[in-house]
Amino acid sequence: MIEVFTAKKIITMNDAWPTGTAVAVRDGVILEVGTIETLQPWLSQHEHRFNDTFKDQIIMPGFIDPHLHPVMAAVLLPMQFITALEWKFPWETVPATTTPDGFKQKLQHYHEVLPSAEPFFSWGYHKHWHGEMGRPLLDEIFGDRPAVIWQRSFHEVYLNTAMLNLLGIEEDKVRDRHQIDYNNGHFYENGLSYAIGKLNAFIMSPEWINHGLTRLKQLAHFGGHTTLGDMAVGLFDDLIKEWETGRAIMGGSDAPFRVLGVAHINRIRAEQGDHIKGVAFAKTLPELNTANYRFTNKIKMFTDGAFFSQLAMLQAPGYIDDHLGEWLMVPEDFEAAARVYWNEGFEIHVHCTGDLGLELALDTLEKLQWERPRFNHGFTIEHFGFSTPEQVQRIKTLGANVSANVYYLHELSAAYSNVGIGIERAHQMARVGACEQADILTAFHSDFPMAPAMPLHSAWVAITRENCDGDVVAPELCMSLDRALRSITIDAAAILGLQNETGSIRAGKKADFAVLDKDPYEVGAGGLRDITILATVFEGRVFPISALDNVQTNV
Repeated sequence: MIEVFTAKKIITMNDAWPTGTAVAVRDGVILEVGTIETLQPWLSQHEHRFNDTFKDQIIMPGFIDPHLHPVMAAVLLPMQFITALEWKFPWETVPATTTPDGFKQKLQHYHEVLPSAEPFFSWGYHKHWHGEMGRPLLDEIFGDRPAVIWQRSFHEVYLNTAMLNLLGIEEDKVRDRHQIDYNNGHFYENGLSYAIGKLNAFIMSPEWINHGLTRLKQLAHFGGHTTLGDMAVGLFDDLIKEWETGRAIMGGSDAPFRVLGVAHINRIRAEQGDHIKGVAFAKTLPELNTANYRFTNKIKMFTDGAFFSQLAMLQAPGYIDDHLGEWLMVPEDFEAAARVYWNEGFEIHVHCTGDLGLELALDTLEKLQWERPRFNHGFTIEHFGFSTPEQVQRIKTLGANVSANVYYLHELSAAYSNVGIGIERAHQMARVGACEQADILTAFHSDFPMAPAMPLHSAWVAITRENCDGDVVAPELCMSLDRALRSITIDAAAILGLQNETGSIRAGKKADFAVLDKDPYEVGAGGLRDITILATVFEGRVFPISALDNVQTNV
């Protein structure tokens, strides 16, 4: 049976056939897009029915977020969000908290209203807005209640004395560990891995994770997604266990999206012993695939530290206060590991937040191309926080791709202008407009929970370059509306290697749609982030946004 979806307008993201008003679907696959009249060769010969549910709405390709972290999201979503900017969820709106006093008041409030027997977990703290954080302050507020404050970047966590004691973390056991400040209860970057190992008893419990993943499923649907990229499987736990945990909730027949997994290289090395054994193991991961929850031939690597923590590695002149960033993989190890996976044909995705971290990635790619040239190699720069014009040209020359978190610009350009790196470099964060000018394949991602999983909002930031103070910064780097919409649809699909499966509405692709109440091309940049997503269609099945609105709210 052919099902014909009608709409006020269908935006295909196919330049050769850009719009229509009807699309014919059979068995979850698009047969043809056009008008009722142009579909007649199909309709005259096959049984069919019309679906006019969206006849007054706008249909686009389903949105694609090629880089988020389902299990990280599942860990954080049950926590109390206290954030510097407002966050909108299907179940609540979290108001902005922008002062140290406001943050402390929120902590005190939750301490008073939550059951006293429960440890306290919060996410969203950032020093710029919320002031200094540490064990003494948490001890003062929470007393004997174990408390955990997760920094906005996720790469840092603060524990009070009660939580340190509960977890059995003693000073002599961590004295020689890198990136741990025991006296302040501060665990960051690689030191965070130690803390997570202890916290897993709470945050990886079946009840916690199932609740968090259920919320994520609702949140992703709310954003209009039909494809997600899990860009670092194994971030928390045994890699296969973590994958199976996510698949149990996110990979069922009721899920309105598919998930593509990219394995975390450091987890593989930790489990397998070295990169040679690791690459052999990585080749077996597709054996775990199901139809819509599957691994690819990609690997996730890391250069430098977190953007929100100002631990990105920067070229001269560095940070204003002369502090240094952090390497997540030292350069020698990064290059050696990349070579192993490159030579085995893997597509490498590299976490790069600073321009020095980006330089390491590009230097390595250049060496690998000289040693063993590859076409369409899929080497992708993830995050793309700080960069230089010269590096953008190198990305183009070396045939690399960019998957950018443009939300950095919105939330942090004003703050980092004054406390961090100065106005010039802060205003040039996420230079995706330069990528468009150089014709570099570019997608946007949320890195959720680093940014809201709202693709239209990301597109709005890229087009307007408006920060949270309402200032337009480096307007020369604004991206066009059309290219921004491509960056959350067809170009995002290409980043994941799915450009022949989804990302545009054309014959032969999966029937993946986002249904909007307004036309992005009509409302333009000014109205883009205010568009309401009414439903998605995933492989021909309709999922109204309200269908997943069954998750309990926070206190």
